[in-house]
Amino acid sequence: MAEAKKENPTTTEQEGPKLPQKRFFRQRAHVNIFNDVPLDYPINPDEEDWSKLYPTYFRPHADKHQAASDAKRPHSPSVDGPTVAPAKRGPAATAPVEDSLAKVEFADIGCGYGGLLVALAPLYPTTLMVGMEIRTKLVDYLQQRIEALRGFQRNLLAQPGTEWVDVNVKLAQEVAALSQPLAGTKESHDTGETERLVPGHYENIAAMRINCQKYLPNFFKKGQLSKMFVLFADPHFKRRKHKARIISQTMLAEYAYVMKTGGIIYMITDVEDLYNWSLSHLDDFPLFERIPNDEILADPVTPFVINSTEEGKKVARNNGKKYLACYRRIEDPDSSEAV
Repeated sequence: MAEAKKENPTTTEQEGPKLPQKRFFRQRAHVNIFNDVPLDYPINPDEEDWSKLYPTYFRPHADKHQAASDAKRPHSPSVDGPTVAPAKRGPAATAPVEDSLAKVEFADIGCGYGGLLVALAPLYPTTLMVGMEIRTKLVDYLQQRIEALRGFQRNLLAQPGTEWVDVNVKLAQEVAALSQPLAGTKESHDTGETERLVPGHYENIAAMRINCQKYLPNFFKKGQLSKMFVLFADPHFKRRKHKARIISQTMLAEYAYVMKTGGIIYMITDVEDLYNWSLSHLDDFPLFERIPNDEILADPVTPFVINSTEEGKKVARNNGKKYLACYRRIEDPDSSEAV
C-alpha cells in the first residue's frame, strides 16, 4: 500500500481558518545575535509602517502621505467632486483609528510561539502588543496563529446569537472565559495542544522579526512602552556568551529609554544563575526599582507571565522552579521627565 502523501497542516480543504502546527516551525533555540543577518527595520520609529501588522488601527504609509498631500492642496467642489467617505477596513468593518491615538504599548522580547500575547490579547482589547523574535520560523508560526484566531473571530461575528464575555469586568470572569470555549469552536486541534477561543478580535497583537539587541530604538519612541516582557530568555551559560544576554547594562539603558515612567518590566526564568545575573544588573541600574512581591501577586498580568508561555508550561510539566521579578521604570532624578 502506497504511503499517503504528507500535507501541510496549515492548509485545509474545509472552509475557515486553521491553526498552524508547531512541528512544522521548529528551530534551534540559540541564534547568534551578533551576526549581520538581513532584517527590515526603520531609520526611526516614525518610518515604521505598523499597518502591515495592525490594519485595523493604522493606515498604510502611502495613504498617509497621500492624505498629507491632499491636505495641502486646495479643494474645490467643481474640481474634486463630492466628498467620499473613507474605505472601511478590518473584520469589524471600521476605519483605522487616527495614528496619533494608536501606538504599541506592550512588547514581548523573544516572544517564542506567542503564548503570552494570545493570552493577554482579550484582557487588554484596546492595547496594541507586539512580539519581537529573531527566529524566522517562530515569527511565521505566531503570525499565522494570530491570523487564524482573527479568522475564527470573524466567523463568530457572522453567527447570530453569539454571546461574548465582557473582558473589562472582574479578572475572575476573564479567567473563566479562558477555560470555556465559545460555542461553535473546536477545543482541540492537530497541534496536540488546547486552544480556547476567547472574546477579542486579536487585531491588537502581532509578531515581527527583529534583533532587539540592535534595533529596538528604531521601532519605539522615548517613553512609549508601558509593559515589557523578558520571559525564559536564552541563558547563554558560557562566560564568553554573557554579553549576549538580553538583560545587561547596555540593554537596560535602551529599555529605560523606550519605557515610560511607571512602566513595568517582567522577568522570569527557570535558570537560577540567569535570575541572579538579571537581578544584579536591574538592582544596579538607577532607573529601575524592584516591585514588592505582594504587589506583583496582585497584578492581573502575573499569572499569565508565569503560566501562559510554552517554556513556562514545559517547566511546569517537568516540575521545575520559576524565578520571577518585576521592576518599575522610575523618573530620572536628573531630568524633568513627566510621569
